[in-house]
Amino acid sequence: MSTETRQKILDTIDQNSEKAVELLRKMVTIPSVTGDEAAIQKFVSEYMTDIGLDVDMWETDWEELKKHPGYRPVARGYENRPNIVATHKGTGGGRSLLLNGHTDVIPVGDGEGWSDDPWSASIKDGRIYGRGSCDMKSGVASHILAVEYLKAAGVKLKGDVLINVVIDEEVSGHGTLDTVIRGYKADAGISGETSDLHVQPACIGRIWFEIEIQGKPAGVQQRYLGISGIELGYKICKAVQELEDERVATVTHPLYPSAIDSLPCLIGSFQAGTYPSAFPATALLKGSIGTVPGEDHEGVKQSLVDKIAAVAKDDPWMKDHPPVVRFVGYDAEASEIPGDHPVVDVVAKAYTEVTGKEPTISGRQGAADTRFLNKYADTPTVIFGPGSTAVMHSNDEYVSIEDYITSIKVMALSIYDWCGSEN
Repeated sequence: MSTETRQKILDTIDQNSEKAVELLRKMVTIPSVTGDEAAIQKFVSEYMTDIGLDVDMWETDWEELKKHPGYRPVARGYENRPNIVATHKGTGGGRSLLLNGHTDVIPVGDGEGWSDDPWSASIKDGRIYGRGSCDMKSGVASHILAVEYLKAAGVKLKGDVLINVVIDEEVSGHGTLDTVIRGYKADAGISGETSDLHVQPACIGRIWFEIEIQGKPAGVQQRYLGISGIELGYKICKAVQELEDERVATVTHPLYPSAIDSLPCLIGSFQAGTYPSAFPATALLKGSIGTVPGEDHEGVKQSLVDKIAAVAKDDPWMKDHPPVVRFVGYDAEASEIPGDHPVVDVVAKAYTEVTGKEPTISGRQGAADTRFLNKYADTPTVIFGPGSTAVMHSNDEYVSIEDYITSIKVMALSIYDWCGSEN
């Protein structure tokens, strides 16, 4: 590929860096908590139309979605929550590429714990702050701008580029699943999820669960006649911790050398009793399990069921009143593509060209929509994005402007190399 053209692409991005920052800031100022994505999707759709892309925007048919094996139960449908695929049509003869990202974000509550308005998109110390700046509007913006600046540099791509901007990722991933159902696929894909600019051929899975515990009721004055849900719940918490210890000691994956970081298995919520002066006969525990690629997803669930059953069997009360384990809410399988897949190599080389450094090849410490593209769309997808997984979902969420601009450059060169060019 032409050295002159490659430099022109990078120069174009540098010359438009302020515009890139302003686009991301505008996106962050549009609140888009999961379920309320209409405004951000309309903005993104209009922007991509204005830069000359062919935009397909549609609403998911919830009833049709339910028929797919990748569907997971959700509490609400998809009216006024559109998905988007914007196509930059190539001249022909090149490989196609799908760029995947989501615009929905997690709630901010009442803003307590934030140093500024969560939707301010303020700039401090070279960072853009605000909910979604990291996870993952910066990734989405880097996809859009990479294509825009390739066009501005006069590059005529051979292969098609599909920019897939979805909703509902934080709850189910159904936006990407519905993209697959709609028939979109490509020779390869890049997800702009948070990766700290690491090149990541894999992502972990995540399983949410709840455990309902029923003790023996008693009056508060004769509490010694009851069986406390809190005490039973404490035994179950220890059992879940034991399961994590067992998994950390036995489950391995080359992209996840630190098992303790990759395989969380914990109780994140413990609710017991109903009133300060009433005996707490019940408890409800909620938690999650992390998995790595190659594990039996359903088998991991069963391991939790078996662990709780074994603990209950040895308890004088729970052996006859066993806790009830349910898997509810978020349920995402781990996923990976081969580390030597050509799209991994393309992104890694582009990163080195832009930064002068060798990339870190790792597994993402979080679930990702790549699971749908890899499993159902025959679109092997690597993860590369400017946000930090350690910062996503936090108060004072931010993305480094330098990393954001670097991501646009890496994406532009990756598209150029993967799709090929007439230049």
